[in-house]
Amino acid sequence: MSKPQKPGLPEPILSAVGDALGEEVWIEVIRKMDEVYNDLLQYEVALEEKNTALEESQRFVMSVLSSMSDILVVCDRGGRIEEVNPSLLAFAGGPPETLVGRPVFELFADDGSRATAERLFTGHGDRVVHDCELNLRGQDGNAMPVSLNCTPRHNHAGAQVGVVITGRPVGELRRAYEALRLAHEDLQKTQQQLLHSEKMASLGRLVAGVAHELNNPISFVLGNVYALQRYMERLRRYLGALHDGVPAATLAGLRGELRIDRVLDDLPSLIEGTVEGAERTRDIVDSLKRFSAVDRNAFQSFNLTQVIERAVHWVSKATADGFRVVLDLPEGINVVGSPGQLQQVVMNLVENACDATAGLPQPVLRISASRVGHEVETRFHDNGPGIPAEHMPHVFEPFFTTKPVGKGTGLGLAISYGIVERHDGRLTAGNHPEGGAEFVITLPLPTARQ
Repeated sequence: MSKPQKPGLPEPILSAVGDALGEEVWIEVIRKMDEVYNDLLQYEVALEEKNTALEESQRFVMSVLSSMSDILVVCDRGGRIEEVNPSLLAFAGGPPETLVGRPVFELFADDGSRATAERLFTGHGDRVVHDCELNLRGQDGNAMPVSLNCTPRHNHAGAQVGVVITGRPVGELRRAYEALRLAHEDLQKTQQQLLHSEKMASLGRLVAGVAHELNNPISFVLGNVYALQRYMERLRRYLGALHDGVPAATLAGLRGELRIDRVLDDLPSLIEGTVEGAERTRDIVDSLKRFSAVDRNAFQSFNLTQVIERAVHWVSKATADGFRVVLDLPEGINVVGSPGQLQQVVMNLVENACDATAGLPQPVLRISASRVGHEVETRFHDNGPGIPAEHMPHVFEPFFTTKPVGKGTGLGLAISYGIVERHDGRLTAGNHPEGGAEFVITLPLPTARQ
């Protein structure tokens, strides 16, 4: 940038001025001229900086327009094209010179699309158009549906000077929507798999307790069957003798020898005990099947107290000796939801309390429930060390666990949180004022859902 020449005056004039005005006036004139010269230099420097910034802004805008995958057309108020981006050139074909100055409506493939475009894109004031599907003429001459958006363009005074039209081929949108739908389906499947995996992991931990639970009725049934087999042999001998026409005296002696009267007295109790043991085994298996089955989101009305008692019963069978659960529950709390899913939540909280209190001389978990307005609150308070402050924000995060490797996946509380949320409830964690951790499940009562 060339600097302006410093202005000066001819020597005779300077001499005359100096003689006329004096030296002080002359110095003042020179000082003013220096100030004007400095202002001129600063103005030119600022102008150069603004030109540089303007060029940078122009390059930035052009790079953005060139990188856009969507088509873009800038039009004046009459609908004549002023600027296009490379995506439109690739779509319609031809260099920019063949498009600039032409009516934008010539880009459309049919009369209906042109008429709609003229109605929407010209003389429409400050109205914004979103997702208007029209047919543009592609490079090969075929009509292609495009989803268009139109936004008014204003000058520095706020007056509308034209419109900016952007669009994307509908085929791309449909492919994107399809990909999004498939991703959503995969996410749902993964969520169901995680839920089922966590349920089966909990179920695996209960195997020892289940085996113990099943051992009693099965052993009882087995002992009764062995007794029935022995009684069957005695009755067969006695009935054989009876059919063979053995004398009454001999038959009476055989009856006493085989203790037939005692067998007949024992049969009702043996059969009743066998049926009871079989029914107990069936109930245990049915409970396990209900818990391990994949949930179908079939909500129903059920007694929450029974679900909590059943969950505590199952977990207690697999916990170490000494872990005690104290229940303070109303006789009946009817809620709407999935009893299998909520049983999993309760079992997870009881198992976590058992792990948290391991090593204490008297580990205790207290479970209480009460109605609060149109909700029911179920509290799980253990006497363990509580939740450290640094872990509190991460308690319900997936895969977060403080257990050793192989002892926990970190999914239990995250899945439980999601289950309670799907029941329009809340699952919160904190530390009890008396010490230990406290988890609270809040569920709406049926009247609150109506």
